[in-house]
Amino acid sequence: MASKDIALMAHLMRRAGFGASYEELEERVAKGYEATVEELLDPAAYGVPPVDNFLMWRYHPMNELPQAPPYGTMNFLYYMFTTKRPLEEKMTLFWHMVFATGNSKIDNPTEMNRQINMFRESGMDNYRDLLVRLAKDPAMIFWLDNNMSHKHAPNENWGRELLELFSMGQGNYSEDDVKMASRAFTGWTIKAKLPRAPYGRYLWEFEYRAEDHDDSEKEFLGRKGNFNGEDIIDIILEEPATARFIARHLYSFFVADEVQVPSWKDVAPRDPEAVQAIADAFAGSNYDIKETLRFIFNSDFFKDEAVRFAKVKNPAEVIAGTIRLIGDYQEPKPGVMHLALETGYQGQELINPPSVEGWHTGSEWIDTGALVRRVNFVASLLGDASKPGVRSIIDKLGNRESMTADEMVDGCLELLGAIQLEEGTRQQIVTHVESGGEVRRGSTEEEVAAFGHRVTEVLQLIAAAREYQFA
Repeated sequence: MASKDIALMAHLMRRAGFGASYEELEERVAKGYEATVEELLDPAAYGVPPVDNFLMWRYHPMNELPQAPPYGTMNFLYYMFTTKRPLEEKMTLFWHMVFATGNSKIDNPTEMNRQINMFRESGMDNYRDLLVRLAKDPAMIFWLDNNMSHKHAPNENWGRELLELFSMGQGNYSEDDVKMASRAFTGWTIKAKLPRAPYGRYLWEFEYRAEDHDDSEKEFLGRKGNFNGEDIIDIILEEPATARFIARHLYSFFVADEVQVPSWKDVAPRDPEAVQAIADAFAGSNYDIKETLRFIFNSDFFKDEAVRFAKVKNPAEVIAGTIRLIGDYQEPKPGVMHLALETGYQGQELINPPSVEGWHTGSEWIDTGALVRRVNFVASLLGDASKPGVRSIIDKLGNRESMTADEMVDGCLELLGAIQLEEGTRQQIVTHVESGGEVRRGSTEEEVAAFGHRVTEVLQLIAAAREYQFA
């Protein structure tokens, strides 16, 4: 059984990142839990470098200005499994899932990646500033038709989703509030674009057109004034519903699965006290995202063993976490496209969520087809003894002269990141190991290879267990 310190650190790295190798867990435990949280929150202050874009573009030049959706997905996923700043990338994924924008309509992977990079740059800064940047983001403007919203003919798509899905949630505003918000954002549009042919796409740019902005008096959430878009965002932040709504998103993403967003109006939070505590920290910090994350990761409800493995991994977590665990793609090489396509095969086509509501999460990630795909993907990689991470697990277990079947299974569970299995599942794997006879590495080439095969077989059986689908 893993030590309490390793188990807690593994929990933190699954939630604040994409998991970690056992060696990394040991290093972080040596630093301390709170010190690790601080490094995750502010990696630049600790000298942790960002992903080297130029190296990526040198070996994968199609990633710089991707012209096809798979290349855009490939760009995003590459960051996930190579970054040394895992929380930065996890928050990028979080905001992509909350502020869901899809290439199915944008039809411009370059602009989608620019939006993703905006989340990467601002995802742990101030929520108010992030909303303003989002409102000026060309991909979002096009996605929710604000480029079609004019002074005398406002389009309500952006105003509605800003309130319903991006800040307050259903039941906390009226239809008149939607209309007023939409009027306030008229004139926020995209600068006229040059034709794509013959040289390819030009980058989109935000433009404010004062002559197309409705600057008449508006009444929004009980306030009256000649409001513009930033005024609307400021008023939204004065509403307690906003802090509670984002707090529930943060709880669902980092702590434990919630019901789907459309049910939040009718279904109470899984842990109302924890959600309210997050909301209080969020509002009390003037909507500082980094301070709110610091509160979450250091809280008792986050560290509670009851919420460990209480979240179904999303496909990006499955894929990026597995690649990081096995130590693959530590340098640019072919094969990233295959991994990028895998996210869609498992039900989460990055940069192309199914609607503005985003993906349904939790148990809805799993159906019969997705489950088989997930298990086969992980098992195939954990069964490859040539991968550095898998070889490390084999070597660590092989340092013992011999071990019981129980010790072998428990060792694999610990080295995979303090994985927990139900006792019945664990015992079935133990029984399987016992059927293979004595567990020892031996000294001959054949014995060493046979031992490695037995270890990878146990790793694959663990990957096939129901519990492995949870983080």
